[in-house]
Amino acid sequence: MIEVLIAIGILGGLGLIFGLVLAAASKVFYVETDPRLDALNDCLPGANCGGCGYAGCGAYAEAVLSGEAAVGLCNSGGNECAQAMAKIMGVEAGEVKRKVALVRCSGYRRTDSDGKQQGSKLKAEYEGFRDCLAASKVGGNGPIACKFGCLGFGNCVSACKYNAIHVVDGVAKVDSDKCTGCMACAAACPRKLIIPVDYGTNVYIACNSHAKGAVTVRGCSQGCIGCGICTRICPHQAIRVENNLAVIDYEKCTACGLCAAVCPKKLITSPVETPAEILAIVKAAMKG
Repeated sequence: MIEVLIAIGILGGLGLIFGLVLAAASKVFYVETDPRLDALNDCLPGANCGGCGYAGCGAYAEAVLSGEAAVGLCNSGGNECAQAMAKIMGVEAGEVKRKVALVRCSGYRRTDSDGKQQGSKLKAEYEGFRDCLAASKVGGNGPIACKFGCLGFGNCVSACKYNAIHVVDGVAKVDSDKCTGCMACAAACPRKLIIPVDYGTNVYIACNSHAKGAVTVRGCSQGCIGCGICTRICPHQAIRVENNLAVIDYEKCTACGLCAAVCPKKLITSPVETPAEILAIVKAAMKG
């Protein structure tokens, strides 16, 4: 019994000594942290999406505090986050426009009532690992005929922390109301199809094919053929064809809808329904 008590006493004494040593060490080696760091972290959404270019929200907050990074890089937090961080740091921040992701592909994959394949065409049935990067490495750029199109295996879906992107008819589609613009989906896409656009952008070209028109048609019934009709009809020179693909200059675009009205592939999305006056302008321009 005495031996047990002695052992307990020794262990208790050692515990007390080590506790005192640790307490002293914590005082000696204590590093004071800037209280602004916690405040900066509180401003951030905590998604750790990496859209700012840093490993996570904590890393970005530290970079802002050290002066390495500017405020306003967090698309997920938006303008409210940027202004709050600027106030903490005692600086001014310009207004941060909300960004959302756009998948530059319209090549849905459907079979009509006659059994004919519509949209993006398949070269073969893929039975491998359900991963876009893996699929792109087999059969000469993957199972779909268009080497620029969405593979549809959902790497972007897995990367999204906001449930804002889903694969529909073989193509990734973004729910802009849920999207925060973090662009984690873009980083996960092996074909670099996903780009940021301003929230509310309602005229866009969902295609990334730089192949010549004849090649595009063989691979996808929905792709841009680079015909240039949209370029000729635009009264503001807001659309041009570069490397066989139509590109919109949003600084010039007024969303008039003329380009969408004349696109033979109906590829250009526009909020403007094509009223009679627009059709009249289109017909006159085409005759000229």
